[in-house]
Amino acid sequence: MDAIVEAALRKWPNVPHCWGWLALDARGDWYMRDERVQAAGPFPQVKGSRIVHDKLREFIHRNYLHDEAGAWFFQNGPQRVYVELEAAPFVWRVDPGFGVQAHTGAAAEPRGAWLDEHGRLFLDTPLGFGLVHTLDMGHAAEAVEAGRWLPQELAFAEMPARFGYVLTPQPA
Repeated sequence: MDAIVEAALRKWPNVPHCWGWLALDARGDWYMRDERVQAAGPFPQVKGSRIVHDKLREFIHRNYLHDEAGAWFFQNGPQRVYVELEAAPFVWRVDPGFGVQAHTGAAAEPRGAWLDEHGRLFLDTPLGFGLVHTLDMGHAAEAVEAGRWLPQELAFAEMPARFGYVLTPQPA
């Protein structure tokens, strides 16, 4: 977490949390969802405005955390901005040598692989659980064929509970 964020938390410890305003899609893109977008429909059917500003995305990545209930959030100064997830907390990029990197830029080592009923590949890592980016399925298939990853089948609806994350966080 950024030092400036930690300082803001000390200065203003009781700022209310924010719900529904930030989302992560299955390709690792962040979306702002203002009141108009939220009223237009649920994520991901209605996505909102894609965040393209590099410095803002980097700031979100550095301050992307989860609470004890498995709800992921962006710590924006003293405020937690809870994130709606299309598929999982991370979107993995796979390189030709089978290296895995999160949409946040953090490297990870897969310890398990899972296929859902739609043929999507998910990886479990010490960093967290995530979906393999669609553009990297060729490299992922090579990793499976080489015996590096041995995917097991699991229904998508069972993944959040099994891997401890919340797709749509709600206020308590």
